[in-house]
Amino acid sequence: MRIPLLAAVLLAVFAVVSDLYILKDIRQYSSARHRRVFSRVYTVFMVLCWILVAVTLCFPKRSEEHSILGLMWMLFTTLSIYIPKFLYCICSLMGRLFSRKGVNRGALVGVPVALLVFIVIWWGCLFTRHDIVVNEVDVVSDKLPESFDGFEVLQFSDAHVGTWGTDTAFVSKLVDSINNRKADLILFTGDIVNRRSSELDPFVKIFSRLKAPYGVYGVHGNHDYAGYVTWKNPGDANKDVARLDSMMRVMGWKILNNHTGFVAKDNDSIVVIGVENWGEPPFNQLGDLGKSYPEDAGKLHGLNDGMFKILLTHNPEHWSQVVTKISNIDLSLAGHTHAMQCMIKIGDWKWSPSKYRYEQWGGMYSDTAKDGNPMNLYVNIGVGEVGFPARIGAAKPELTLFRLHTKKNN
Repeated sequence: MRIPLLAAVLLAVFAVVSDLYILKDIRQYSSARHRRVFSRVYTVFMVLCWILVAVTLCFPKRSEEHSILGLMWMLFTTLSIYIPKFLYCICSLMGRLFSRKGVNRGALVGVPVALLVFIVIWWGCLFTRHDIVVNEVDVVSDKLPESFDGFEVLQFSDAHVGTWGTDTAFVSKLVDSINNRKADLILFTGDIVNRRSSELDPFVKIFSRLKAPYGVYGVHGNHDYAGYVTWKNPGDANKDVARLDSMMRVMGWKILNNHTGFVAKDNDSIVVIGVENWGEPPFNQLGDLGKSYPEDAGKLHGLNDGMFKILLTHNPEHWSQVVTKISNIDLSLAGHTHAMQCMIKIGDWKWSPSKYRYEQWGGMYSDTAKDGNPMNLYVNIGVGEVGFPARIGAAKPELTLFRLHTKKNN
């Protein structure tokens, strides 16, 4: 978990300024009878909040010895307090600008708004992040062999099991939910841990219960490369990644880091391609699509062949910047965005702050290859959390079930 210096300074400054502003409002708008009591009570609360902010900012963030759980919960608690305070301050300031002199209706509105947002944040922590949803998607292609018509593929992503510590209840529920769908093939699109392989230790036996007739395939995401820890000894990060690979294979998963798997049914087959994380700064671009599925000497196989291809790539930016430009891959599956763990959805309309960071942030997106082949990307918003142990609004843990259909039968 990274807290940039500028963000830390801004958080500290905002904490002081917002609290002093609210204290001023309390003194100004409280009755003479209650002003002193309310001011003293809020002053005590304000000082405690400042201590929380200071401890959060000073907590070791990349230490090899310290768990990330303490920092995660302190940061969450801090944000759950100061986001409502920020909204109250905005309402109050608007009230000062537009209300009649002596009456600040903005402050009156700001109090219930702040309380509502506080409740929504903690609801997302206590309830929404446990509420698994399954989104069903039909994919039609004339490249799909007829024997695969009706074939079901289940995708899940961004487990971030380190957020749960040693509490296995949610992951056990997740595995049961996946197995209950009885999909033919299970695909995982990266970020099984937050920082290091040891986070996976309590969950190996649980994930080993994942079963599908045609197997479980997975790739790594940016959090799976041990880059969020400052290691004492050079090379320890690579050893940790190798240990994570070994653990996932023990779980029965096939790891496709720049490799390809062929799924055979009857006399036909489809291709599952997996790339390592194609990162944006500060992450390395390890994903190599050409290496993952190279063209053979007879040009019977390659990124633009006639096979039905599914690509596992953690970062959706890889699809728009690389995949659509050099291949005709039919269905790409990504994760990474989490929809920033905050989403509003009304009917088919949806919004998330992640849309201002990622062009493709959640759901299905389409393009056309140079040969005219339809290309689809589905961005799964993940089942876990990182940094902020909550999912707000409609950003519930997501499983995606794809039903593949041949064009002839539709």
